[in-house]
Amino acid sequence: MFDLRGELYRVFGVDLTNVPGISALTAQTIHCEIGTDVSRFRNASAFASWLGLCPEKKISGGKVLFTKSRRVRSRVATALRMCAQSLHHAKDYLGEFFRRITRKLGRPQAITATAHKLARILFHLLSTKEEYNEGVFHTSEEETIRRAQYRLRRQAAQLGFQGHPRGEWLMFLGSHWRG
Repeated sequence: MFDLRGELYRVFGVDLTNVPGISALTAQTIHCEIGTDVSRFRNASAFASWLGLCPEKKISGGKVLFTKSRRVRSRVATALRMCAQSLHHAKDYLGEFFRRITRKLGRPQAITATAHKLARILFHLLSTKEEYNEGVFHTSEEETIRRAQYRLRRQAAQLGFQGHPRGEWLMFLGSHWRG
């Protein structure tokens, strides 16, 4: 019996089906349309742009006329959009990303944004031959939260607030405070 997933692992050198939403058929589509070598793209952004998953701005006279993705007839882009749609109920980082962007921008933009993220992940996996590791996203998210907390503390200090030693609430120390 033929094992498609094992054969794709042999061809790519990395298991693309470990990425949430990517099936063996999607990986086969990637192999047929792009191949195993992504070195012709200078970086992940160029790869995503070639797939038509990046927004393109039309500016005239300093005014932004519209921003939307280019129309590209790429089977890989279509497959990645379908993978992104399948992440709606996923209980992992990409599923949460899809739901967060859906709440913020709406479903069509969330599908494109998640497909863009999947394209960047695939480019990284194919160029470095590293296995997919979701822990990278968690450490990145923790760092983002830490920077946001630092920024909020700094802004609060500029406004005259001082953090409580436990860090759970802020107390106003300005001249208008009456205790």
